[in-house]
Amino acid sequence: MPLLGHRNWILIVDSAYPLQISPGVETIETNAGQIEVVRAVMHAIDRSIQVRPLLFMDAELPFVTDEDAPGVSVYRRNIKELLHDYAIEQVPHEKIIADIDEAGKTFRVLVLKTNMTIPYTSVFIRLDCKYWSADQEKSLRNKMSEKK
Repeated sequence: MPLLGHRNWILIVDSAYPLQISPGVETIETNAGQIEVVRAVMHAIDRSIQVRPLLFMDAELPFVTDEDAPGVSVYRRNIKELLHDYAIEQVPHEKIIADIDEAGKTFRVLVLKTNMTIPYTSVFIRLDCKYWSADQEKSLRNKMSEKK
């Protein structure tokens, strides 16, 4: 965690998530459960001095049924409870994969594969600076443009 900074990504993904070939993407098989890995990663991020999480999940997840993927309702309930303190942006799966692929060309992306066998359950975390907000950056840019 100490080496990661804003614009890096951490992905906690199901077992069928594709192995990506962008140069900055590193994939690790965790042999652990999805909720367990999400909990550990969020704990590490919360304890870090430099980064905060911006969370994304697949827009398809709310439409997956227990008939098609047994256990999905329990997963949705558990992940909602675990991440209740964070805003989560819903993004179509193919778009987030393309965004990750593009980010991996310039920035490090850490993919943590779990033993999850329910589709569209991945948690995508884009790291942002903990000690400098988007509002502070916008204010700084406005001040700079006023000086020109």
